[in-house]
Amino acid sequence: METNKLTICRIETSKGNITVKLYDETPLHRDNFVKLAHEGFYDGTLFHRVIKNFMIQGGDPESKGAPAGKMLGTGDTGYTIPAEFVYPQYFHKKGVLSAARQGDEVNPERRSSGCQFYIVTGQVYSQSQIVGMENQLNQMKLKNAFDALARQHMKDIYKMRKSNDINGLQQLQEQLIAEAQSQVAGEAPFKFTPEQIEAYTTVGGTPHLDNQYTVFGEVVEGMEVVDAIQQVRTNRSDRPEEDVVIRKVVVIE
Repeated sequence: METNKLTICRIETSKGNITVKLYDETPLHRDNFVKLAHEGFYDGTLFHRVIKNFMIQGGDPESKGAPAGKMLGTGDTGYTIPAEFVYPQYFHKKGVLSAARQGDEVNPERRSSGCQFYIVTGQVYSQSQIVGMENQLNQMKLKNAFDALARQHMKDIYKMRKSNDINGLQQLQEQLIAEAQSQVAGEAPFKFTPEQIEAYTTVGGTPHLDNQYTVFGEVVEGMEVVDAIQQVRTNRSDRPEEDVVIRKVVVIE
């Protein structure tokens, strides 16, 4: 009987090595990361975006040899990866490996970048902050439901705006508000799981990113290197003033 083998990769950087395991439950992201590693895609790229108590981001091919001060973060592979949310099993605790992506306004399916990734550093939250976030997220559910419905009617909205049909827009808005309220009323209120609460109140993380970006692995060795990277000085674009280079990514097993 075959057993699943862990997929382990070592990210060798100018600050030290970071070892990550990739989740079998996110096979598209796992296999893509392994493919790029074998191709040497990441060799010489930078951790081009570093925000203390949030995350460190890398994988932009345009960062290879980029001159100081160059804006980075838009490079890609020419393809995206379908979202693989395994939530709440995998969430944005400190040390997880997640896929970067474009925003919801241009990427409503939340498809991941074909190459850019980030490692969460985050912060530790108190119990009262966790409760506050739960309340805030429940308030956002109605807005999100309305926005999703509105996206389905974008052509109608555009036509009515173009013809200055104020009454039509108001009627559609009232209809969508009622539909959103009905939809939310049938759902259970949002609550963090005990595992999330334990992680966010001890090691920390970025809970506001949960179920928004695909989490596809986690650091198993070298978290001190991640912490060292997040401490570096950065410019106004969050790029480190001194390059933090990904020398190579090695697939160990």
